[in-house]
Amino acid sequence: MDEEEATKLETFLKWATTLGISDSTLNSQSCLGHTLSISYFPNAGGRGLSAARDVNKGELILKVPKSALMTSQSLMSNDHTLSVSLSKMCLSSTQILTVALLNEVAKGKRSWWYPYLTQFPTNYDVLASFDEFEIQALQLDDAIWAAEKASEKAKMEWESAKTVMEELMFKPHYMSFKAWIWASASISSRTMHIPWDAAGCFCPVGDFFNYAAPDEEQVLSEDSTNADMGAKSLRLTDGVFEEKYDAYCFYARRDYKKGEQVLLSYGTYTNLELLEHYGFILNENPNDKAYVPLPSDIHSLCSWPADSLYIDQIGKPSFALLAAMRLWATPTHLQKSVRHVACSGSIVSNANEIIVMQWLIKECYSVLKIFTTSIEEDDSLLSVFDKQFESATELKNALLELTGESCAFLKANGLLSDKISGNIALTRKVTRSMDKWKLAIGWRLKYKEMLHDCISHCTRVINDLS
Repeated sequence: MDEEEATKLETFLKWATTLGISDSTLNSQSCLGHTLSISYFPNAGGRGLSAARDVNKGELILKVPKSALMTSQSLMSNDHTLSVSLSKMCLSSTQILTVALLNEVAKGKRSWWYPYLTQFPTNYDVLASFDEFEIQALQLDDAIWAAEKASEKAKMEWESAKTVMEELMFKPHYMSFKAWIWASASISSRTMHIPWDAAGCFCPVGDFFNYAAPDEEQVLSEDSTNADMGAKSLRLTDGVFEEKYDAYCFYARRDYKKGEQVLLSYGTYTNLELLEHYGFILNENPNDKAYVPLPSDIHSLCSWPADSLYIDQIGKPSFALLAAMRLWATPTHLQKSVRHVACSGSIVSNANEIIVMQWLIKECYSVLKIFTTSIEEDDSLLSVFDKQFESATELKNALLELTGESCAFLKANGLLSDKISGNIALTRKVTRSMDKWKLAIGWRLKYKEMLHDCISHCTRVINDLS
């Protein structure tokens, strides 16, 4: 962190302290230092919060008063012009907060929230920010469709909010689609749930926590209970707005030793969902899933929802997928008699299980054929990104030795020209595109590995039963 960033952070923490944000019930001169401290984790989310002391599971570790939360309501209450303009328009709660955020950022140092706004990232890698090359780099139709849908949704929301931004006399920079993507991604990746606004709230200091996937106990709670959403949010996340404190409260999700990174669970997400909403993926995500095309008649045989019929992170078919496939692989006239066996998760017969495993192997291979690069090629590409390139020429030469996709990247970023020579520096645009391309490669690699692991798992089962 350079000197300017350090100064901004120090100013922000002092500002946060004056608002009553605290990691301690004790009177403190600083909002952090008793329970939490800011640390850097290069391989685990970058800047985050670490335990300043040993912390016990369930312990209250941070409290952010309601008055310190940035919401549509708080932004409009201090800006009459903004409030009047937004009241004329029929915008969604998220659009309202997006416009309000851009309006506040445009004020610069005149904004009361300026010390906090300096802590926002300058860009995000959410799916809506992907260009055509980066979208196609996902390779799988479902992922490409998700990225295209995210981009189209953002454009529609931007277009319908232009009128109010023009009325507020936004400068061209803040009227741009690029600025809209930044603001909407800030909302998607940084806001937290509050009961009075569907768009959520920005929570100073609270949004310094990095993400951890829910553990097995939390996931089981989500799947096995019918309790109301308020109770569910308490189980699935580690932060919640509590009326009795009139504050956002954060609790330790497990025991932490001094110096360990303290993580926050935002909920259960696949890697594609994390990429869509937050702009990152996890190397080890227990909630990641892969899907294979299923027989057209399978849904008539079972009541499980389609998204429960998946292959998990370590390559094992889900309980629902196995049960459904075992029933499907049973002759029609016998299905009624074995339904209770299949639905209980038991093997119907060795022969039936082998049919199921063979079918899954075939379908995994069929999905793998859709991808235009292999696992080995993806590994080679990712190894290139581990290098530090000092010039555009150096990057160009490294990529030309690899797959056809590398040439497509160079072409999309204007790096195939003969004019690219010598020590021309990499532009910010190229660096940003590389970051998103790397995420796309990382996502598809994890997906392929799940399918390969499923093939290995099914092969072992067949060998054990044969």
